[in-house]
Amino acid sequence: MDDKRILYVLIKNMAWCLKQRVLLPVMVVLLLLGTSPSIAELQKLKHTPTKADQPLNILVVGDWGRKGTYNQSLVAYQMGDVGEKQNIDFVISTGDNFYDDGLTGVDDPAFYDSFVNIYTAPSLQKIWYNVLGNHDYRGDVEAQLSPILTQKDSRWVCMRSFILDAGTVEFFFVDTTPFRDDYFTDPEDHTYDWSGVLPREAYLSGLLEDVDFALGQSKAKWKIVVGHHTIKSAGHHGNTVEVEQQLLPILKARNVDAYINGHDHCLEHIVDAESGIHFLTSGGGSKAWKGDIKPWNQEELKLYYDGQGFMTLQITESKADIVFYDIYGKVLHTWSLSKKLNHAASI
Repeated sequence: MDDKRILYVLIKNMAWCLKQRVLLPVMVVLLLLGTSPSIAELQKLKHTPTKADQPLNILVVGDWGRKGTYNQSLVAYQMGDVGEKQNIDFVISTGDNFYDDGLTGVDDPAFYDSFVNIYTAPSLQKIWYNVLGNHDYRGDVEAQLSPILTQKDSRWVCMRSFILDAGTVEFFFVDTTPFRDDYFTDPEDHTYDWSGVLPREAYLSGLLEDVDFALGQSKAKWKIVVGHHTIKSAGHHGNTVEVEQQLLPILKARNVDAYINGHDHCLEHIVDAESGIHFLTSGGGSKAWKGDIKPWNQEELKLYYDGQGFMTLQITESKADIVFYDIYGKVLHTWSLSKKLNHAASI
């Protein structure tokens, strides 16, 4: 553990001790040991399937929180329809949960206007596992992380970075916004809430260390990483250089099967020719960018759709099926990954 990482751990420990009103001798021990409930490792959540011997069915949507506008309500309707047909287990959100500037606090009506009162279908009354996007960081970050929101709607689960153990698959949710240099050096007219992130270098080094360790320890058949920002994308934002440089080498070394993101307001599937990692963009939850596409190797680019929609995953021990849908429920693209055959094949 380097000096910056140690300093970060000490600061986090002291803050935790003070918040919990830990007695001074205990605080000293924790500080000396450099351990803390919030920094020792990524928190792991457990999803216990309710359907024995059945595939795990998941909806994935991103970049959605616009109070029903920009076709958010239409996407929500189709999600509900597909969710019912597939009897989904849970929903994954790839971030930018509330536009334009996150939540102002735990009592911000946008939580109801963009989430609770939009995703009302019976099939969507399952747990939503959320990561933060850059727009979320422009508001009160702690509000989205607060258990008060979960009290308001029990579906809501949001943390900066965490692991979801769903049996045959483990999802590793990674907080990608702090990786972007320009959010710190050239934020333009935006204000970001960096509480809990500073000092930044220590936060990022600690996060990368934790993700690498967690992936290395995982015994899951499938390993999928979820973040808001792109790593590989032909969309408006393109590749997020900082995430590509710092996180991608870990994903390659740890044999990750797929990276799921939002940020680019499109639906997209890229298969990296070098590593075989599948890069899946599900950022079509509301506003989309028509015709905004960059040149890309057509052998790698399996789908680029510049409209609204969402994605589903169906996972078993030996197979993972990926399907992209538009706002009319039309299937845009399907793909199947096989563990037994150790290759991917279009279907």
